[in-house]
Amino acid sequence: MKEVKLFLGYAGFCEAKESHSIRGEANKDIKFHALFGLIKHPEQGWILYDTGYTKRFYTCTKSYPNKFYANITKVFVTEADEIKNQLKHFGIKPADIKHIIITHFHADHVAGLKDFDEATFYCSRKAFKQYKEISTFWAFSKAILKDLIPKNFDKRLKIIEDYGKPLNDEIFGKKHDLFNDDSLLIYDLPGHAAGQIGVELKTLKQQYFLIADACWNRKSYEEMLLPPAIVKLFFDSWQDFKDSLQKVNLFHKKFPKITIVPTHCSATTSALVSNNYDLDVL
Repeated sequence: MKEVKLFLGYAGFCEAKESHSIRGEANKDIKFHALFGLIKHPEQGWILYDTGYTKRFYTCTKSYPNKFYANITKVFVTEADEIKNQLKHFGIKPADIKHIIITHFHADHVAGLKDFDEATFYCSRKAFKQYKEISTFWAFSKAILKDLIPKNFDKRLKIIEDYGKPLNDEIFGKKHDLFNDDSLLIYDLPGHAAGQIGVELKTLKQQYFLIADACWNRKSYEEMLLPPAIVKLFFDSWQDFKDSLQKVNLFHKKFPKITIVPTHCSATTSALVSNNYDLDVL
């Protein structure tokens, strides 16, 4: 694969029960960090993988029906946590971000989109279709807050299936080469959210598969352990979730040296996220 540079960071977090990540785990609160990735591509420039939380979440959930979302999901984010402020440590301005890959439209993945006026957005057709078709009133029921999305979003969007070159894949059936240069490979990982996608990339030191919320704990894909049935209430498709998890499990078995990164798995991300803002660590 063509090499890129990668920095992984946290942009806020929410609290959830550990037992919600895998059936049978402890019934205690844990942090579900909102992971983001800053990617430096040799030709395409600065790219973001998701945008984490911003304080806009609080504004968007002050009144009902969106307040239901905030009541269910306790979110913690400060101005310093917001990506636009973390970028200052790299000497990067929001206008320098040219591309943003949206894994899915849940609030902890898109809350920072409005900070990047010069970026082109990329998401799957199914994810965009759900975002467009669901009513603003009921969107919170799918963890979507439409107020977080820029007004000119549609004009700045490229649908991954239309833009990236399709490639055959032995495990997933297909994948898309986003920039047609073997640098960022996009995989379908539906289930947790409609049209969710993951990204495979390679740095000088390591190869990574960023799988968003295809699972919340590495034990899930390693041992095929499912979350409890209650989470079905919040998933787009339970069957698709299980199918995606099975494919990630097969990917892990076939490519054990590739680091798989679930967004909310602290057991994985704690070793990858650092307060040292350095693009040459990962």
